[in-house]
Amino acid sequence: MNDTDNPPLPPLSPANGSIEVGTVRRDAADDVLALADTMTRLRHECPWDGAQTVKTLRSYLLEEAHEVLEVLDGLDDDGGGNGVSEHRDELGDLLLQIVFQSEIQREAGRFDVGDVARAITQKLIRRHPHIFGGAGVEGTKPGSQEFWEAMKRQERAEKGNATTTRKSALDGVPTHLPALLRAYRTGEKARGAGFDWPTHEGVVEKIREELGEIEEAIAGGDKAQISAEIGDLLYAVTNLARHFEIDAEGALRQTISRFEARFRVVEDLLADEGKIPEKTPLEELEAKWQQAKKQLSSSSG
Repeated sequence: MNDTDNPPLPPLSPANGSIEVGTVRRDAADDVLALADTMTRLRHECPWDGAQTVKTLRSYLLEEAHEVLEVLDGLDDDGGGNGVSEHRDELGDLLLQIVFQSEIQREAGRFDVGDVARAITQKLIRRHPHIFGGAGVEGTKPGSQEFWEAMKRQERAEKGNATTTRKSALDGVPTHLPALLRAYRTGEKARGAGFDWPTHEGVVEKIREELGEIEEAIAGGDKAQISAEIGDLLYAVTNLARHFEIDAEGALRQTISRFEARFRVVEDLLADEGKIPEKTPLEELEAKWQQAKKQLSSSSG
């Protein structure tokens, strides 16, 4: 293979909204094929790429997914803003992991990236009978969370047999998910099975109940019980976020970012006075914290 077999790729589409809304470029498939062909060549010619397996790529898949999440935190609510180019690039890194694993499986004669795309396309069509036609699930409304979960249970039953079919409505939530996201998805599964508070008021009352149980556990001095009650509270708070369709994981990341920004301002304010946090009374730290909040609020406004 020589360079003439791999002509230069066309320039990237500008990440400034110039792509026509409502359509996908008809030559977009060529770009995906170029990526797949590049990966095939790398598997043959690059020692590192050629040595990888689907198992050795696990950490890279997780890392790239989290880098996409980090970029999303900086975008506007509609996905625009100064980070659009970074969003495109990080999605490319994530897409590479999908193409990479697909190429390894293609070499083994199991499936290729086209099979991956075809499988998810068929799944989307099957799960949207109200748009594409087809049978729904009796007792559920197409497009609802209950329908989605019922459809997935039906698909699993059709795929499996008596020994492999999953038995619980909670099956299918990956155990490796971050805890908040896993709690959110578990709550969705339970809701799909009809096990949920009808309104957010019930969740708020549950949070109050859990706070009381934490106080009782603290009074009892049993650390294991305190841990269990804190876990119950976190799960209840995640359910509250779910009722308002708020990403609990994302909400916590935003809070952490705000805390970090404010704490750094507190450190700077103290440094201007020749002080450090460790040697500063809590009352003064709280005053500096409030000052930092006002300072950051005025600068962002």
